[in-house]
Amino acid sequence: MKPYALKFAGLVAVLSVSAGANAQSVEEFYRGKTVTMLIGVSAGGEYDLHARLIARHIGKHIPGNPTFIAQNMTGAGGIIMANYLYTIAPQDGTYVAVIQNGFPAMNAIGKRKVQFESDKFHWIGAITPTVETMALWKTAGARNVEEARQKEIPIGSVGNANITYGFPMMLNEFAGTKFRMVIGYRGGNDINLAMERGEVGGRNNTWSSWKSTRSDWLKNKDIHIIAYGGPTPADIGDVPNIESLAKNEEEKQVMRLVLSGTHFGRPMVAPPGVPADRVAALRKAFMDMTKDPAFLKETEATKIDVDPQRGEDMARIVKEIMAYPDSVKKRAADFVE
Repeated sequence: MKPYALKFAGLVAVLSVSAGANAQSVEEFYRGKTVTMLIGVSAGGEYDLHARLIARHIGKHIPGNPTFIAQNMTGAGGIIMANYLYTIAPQDGTYVAVIQNGFPAMNAIGKRKVQFESDKFHWIGAITPTVETMALWKTAGARNVEEARQKEIPIGSVGNANITYGFPMMLNEFAGTKFRMVIGYRGGNDINLAMERGEVGGRNNTWSSWKSTRSDWLKNKDIHIIAYGGPTPADIGDVPNIESLAKNEEEKQVMRLVLSGTHFGRPMVAPPGVPADRVAALRKAFMDMTKDPAFLKETEATKIDVDPQRGEDMARIVKEIMAYPDSVKKRAADFVE
């Protein structure tokens, strides 16, 4: 056989293998596979709880029924994990993650050290949107915004690229509170322990997390919720929405950008290169999971609200966030960075 004929035959063989791989169905691909669910914060907090809950239930709704394992990859408020998912992890559907819901805002304001583009992630779904709150420990010496304007209170935070930093800092800027940020905690559970030890006097957290992980604190009035942002929960009581503390429309827009993550809850995403049919299967599996009696039984037992958010809708909101006016993005950067 002539040399060019050998090369042609080799090319045909390569193309045949490639075509066969592309023709592989979702079920064929996932059968016998293990899917890694990455979590960018330490164990024990709401992100971790949601990620592990999804990992326990979603596999049986994906064609081929892959096994899911959960893996924490902490650092930089979840940025290290998101950078890994975007740039290093396999792009075939065997790696997914529950990422920080503030990442689209980081991209919008041009956050440094971010190697990912939120609008290129495949957004799969979220169990429920979130309501961000500012809570003060019972010994902090303040029970509302007005009292928090009168004294300096140390506030625990994962880092300045995290809503645990941005929310209290917005209250300082727009409501005149005197919170002093203490950053560097690995996750929400570590901040909770620091509150109990008296190291800090409060923290930002979601309303659903307080109810699912520290319901005893609410019942015993160990914490005082002084403000919230996002959808108004029916059971939060007489607590002001942070937007009501704004002095003008631009301040409200800044708050909406910083708190845009409330739309995403604890979002599950896949990296950019995952084939479209596998993305569609993951999105369908997520929504089917939220109707599964076994899943609902566990969410009821752990007091996790279920109001599922579709990946397609989340992706649309991410694009809207990227289109905010530059003046608003520039001001919001103080609370995202």
